[in-house]
Amino acid sequence: MVFNDGWWYLDPAGAVRAGTVLDNLAADGVLPPMVGVFVDPGVMDVDGVPTKHRNAEYDAFDDTYASFLMEEVLPEVESRYGVLADPMNRGICGGSSGGNAALTAAWTRPDGFGRVIAFNPSFAQMPGGNPYPTLLATEPRRPTRVFLHAAHRDLHWNERAANWFAESLDTASALARAGYDFRLVVGDGSHSPNHGGVLLPDALRWLWAAGRTDA
Repeated sequence: MVFNDGWWYLDPAGAVRAGTVLDNLAADGVLPPMVGVFVDPGVMDVDGVPTKHRNAEYDAFDDTYASFLMEEVLPEVESRYGVLADPMNRGICGGSSGGNAALTAAWTRPDGFGRVIAFNPSFAQMPGGNPYPTLLATEPRRPTRVFLHAAHRDLHWNERAANWFAESLDTASALARAGYDFRLVVGDGSHSPNHGGVLLPDALRWLWAAGRTDA
């Protein structure tokens, strides 16, 4: 299970503590045995100033980030642990731009990721706009499972343009019309990670409820 913005999810003093959540759910027999992989976005040197490369990595609609995970990060994991190859044995989670990156990783590399958690995704700020309503309406359905969270008071929630809440709802509608196995949870908050942190245990329970394959 890959977590974008890894340290935020892993931080033992943070609000989410995903490592502890995974351990507790595994101990309760809710999750199959799995490895948690926590990956931070890159940092670039911009005129001598360390600058996060997060938006460029996470908001882009291409396979660059997913291929980085598949070709550089996961081989390191596989060199140490027995990891099953089927993409339905691999999940990816992220919030805001990290939610974009999670769904994009599964879309562009369906050979790598079959399960997605996207908290408060910022589809509205993807270069060129949110591609998913059109893609989901025109491309063949995939076996991907998607847990999608949207915040009613997300950025520009009551405006016609760049409405982050509406873009998440449009994506959920497209998932429903295309027959995907997905869950939508809507909260009353703003663009905040707090609700996603509370939802994480239930999101993981649902995401893996269908179990794993043995491929």
